[in-house]
Amino acid sequence: MDNQARQRAKDHFPAVLLTLLSIVQAIALELLWGHVVEAAHLRALTLDAMVGWGQVLATLLGIVLVWVVYAGNVMRFRWVPAITDSVYPFLIGVVEFAMVEFLQSRSPGLWLLALGLAFGVMTWISQITMRRARYDDDNAQFFEGIPKATLADFYPHIIGFGVLACAGLGLAIFDPGLMVVGPVVLAALVFLLRQFRIAEHFWNTSMALPTGR
Repeated sequence: MDNQARQRAKDHFPAVLLTLLSIVQAIALELLWGHVVEAAHLRALTLDAMVGWGQVLATLLGIVLVWVVYAGNVMRFRWVPAITDSVYPFLIGVVEFAMVEFLQSRSPGLWLLALGLAFGVMTWISQITMRRARYDDDNAQFFEGIPKATLADFYPHIIGFGVLACAGLGLAIFDPGLMVVGPVVLAALVFLLRQFRIAEHFWNTSMALPTGR
């Protein structure tokens, strides 16, 4: 009976998880669209508008990246879910809603902190998922010959989170102006695009697809 329950959970959880995440992501996108419609400063040809649009684009990329990571894990792996697996989408949603709120309040430092937090939370959730997947026999072929992750494997993620957090704190405390905020937002965009590239490479490797290199 226990094995049947575990099997049912593994069979049905991906659909439940992606449905729940879809709802959260749709709300985040609706809030972001509402900000674009209501933010009058975005409709002027100024440096302020350019920085604002950069933040909007980075927020959109962050929301889409969350979906890519979640959907990629669900399609690649099977695992027995814990109750917390159903809670994580709500946690991600709160962080995404905070990003949009800080856009509306014109708080670039707090917005960058929320972006860094979203990246950190997704890294943490992804690692928990991978660890559970490793101990499920359905994924044995994928993990065969792949050593367990160590702290050193997460140094790039820790550094990325640390840089975003420190930059966000710096902007929030010192408020240096658009000439500093602009390059920081541009750097955040490059960072997110790099994460997309990493996600694409991981997907292609998992699916045995050409990597384009």
